[in-house]
Amino acid sequence: MLSILLIVPLIGAIIAASSPSQTRSIASYVALAIIGWTVLLLTKFDLSNSGMQFVENFTWIDTLGLSYRLGIDGLSLPLVALNSLLTWVAIYSSDEKIQRPRLYYSLILILNAAVTGVFLAQDLLLFFISYELELIPLYLLIAIWGGQKRAYAATKFLIYTALSGALILAAFLGLAWFGGSNSFTYNPALSAALPLSQQLLLLGALLLGFGIKVPLFPFHTWLPDAHVEASTPISVLLAGVLLKLATYGILRFCVGLFPEAWQVAAPWLSIWAIVSVLYGALMAIAQTDMKKMVAYSSVSHMGYILLAAAANTPLSFSAAMIQMVSHGLISATLFLLVGVVYQKTKTRDINVIQGLLNPERGMPLIGSLMVISVMASAGIPGMVGFVAEFLIFRSSFPVFPIQTLLCMLGTGLTAVYYLLLINKAFFGRLSVPVQNLETVTWQERYPAIILTVAIVLFGLQPSWITRWSELTIAATLQAPAIVATAAKIEVSTSAPSPSL
Repeated sequence: MLSILLIVPLIGAIIAASSPSQTRSIASYVALAIIGWTVLLLTKFDLSNSGMQFVENFTWIDTLGLSYRLGIDGLSLPLVALNSLLTWVAIYSSDEKIQRPRLYYSLILILNAAVTGVFLAQDLLLFFISYELELIPLYLLIAIWGGQKRAYAATKFLIYTALSGALILAAFLGLAWFGGSNSFTYNPALSAALPLSQQLLLLGALLLGFGIKVPLFPFHTWLPDAHVEASTPISVLLAGVLLKLATYGILRFCVGLFPEAWQVAAPWLSIWAIVSVLYGALMAIAQTDMKKMVAYSSVSHMGYILLAAAANTPLSFSAAMIQMVSHGLISATLFLLVGVVYQKTKTRDINVIQGLLNPERGMPLIGSLMVISVMASAGIPGMVGFVAEFLIFRSSFPVFPIQTLLCMLGTGLTAVYYLLLINKAFFGRLSVPVQNLETVTWQERYPAIILTVAIVLFGLQPSWITRWSELTIAATLQAPAIVATAAKIEVSTSAPSPSL
């Protein structure tokens, strides 16, 4: 059942690559089919089962200990659904007259399969293969259809991601070697038998590898360049889904495989989270390019996930899951809207454009959606961003009170840089560059409207996200499950004593 999520996009990529025409329509139908199958998985998923479901397993390359083992649980299911949705959004929002459409849409579908493979893989080598496979299509999507400095941005992305993969592979090989295992099947018991020093060594390699991909300071420099040079649909996938590969890896492998070492490293990781949150926010304030501002905002907001993971409680893990989905939806919406602004005005400089909310000659609907999106990112109540950040702070404060308070400054700084963006670009009198704008079509509006509705709905009913993962999180941390609703959050286990 899970293999279909890999086979369908790959077959779709082959059909799109070989089709003489209607490539966009083919890719759209394939993306809708993937969404349909994902919805079927949601309906078949057993919420009372905390383990892997729909498991598929057979030996692939016995001499390497590599097996084709797939499974899905509460940690991976919401991210698979997010990947399916944003793949369709990226295809639908792509330029109808894009050059080399057969290659372009084929690469997006291959990227979807690779990302899904990361979330489904239950073999460490299979995870690594999928993790590296997504590098190729994304590199080409930036290098071929990017901006003027696309070659530089794509190469920088390639180098950083390759280094990330090398560190992760080294950790997996070290785990098998230290543990004396001939198999790479995901097995927390294998690492539990290792001395703490070896666990810390392997955990450090994984943290560096995933930290590059998140990205966390100081490994973040590839991300703003990649976003600025990538086309709008690719930025949607990069921020909405690709960054979640690393945070998923932290929850699944760093915490899941090395819980004892994680407890030792947690106080230091919370400090790392502070640096990333505040540095990303301060850099965002300094930007005048709207796209670069949103890119640095991602650096800041992904730091919250590390803080929640460091707290290592059932509530903080649920908060991290909501933040991953929240950031995926909000950042994708922001990049879509910035893309529309750039397409109509030919600039993203907030010192140049002004008055886009003008109801007659501006872009009032796009401006309104932008206001809602930045409010969600800044943590305004009633939207999913507020739920995610509130739960992170609520769950982390008993464990790391000082670090949590410092990270909370990031929320205030988020309001600062997005108020600068809205005030300069959307309010005031129309500036010369934004007069006589082309009409924004409904095709350009629909994806952002759909994502905005999701941002509001999940903000009002966060249990629609947490219900899938609460039992899996409880089993991972060996603690009772939690239940999160829009009205209140009840924690059935007490939080650990503060480490700082």
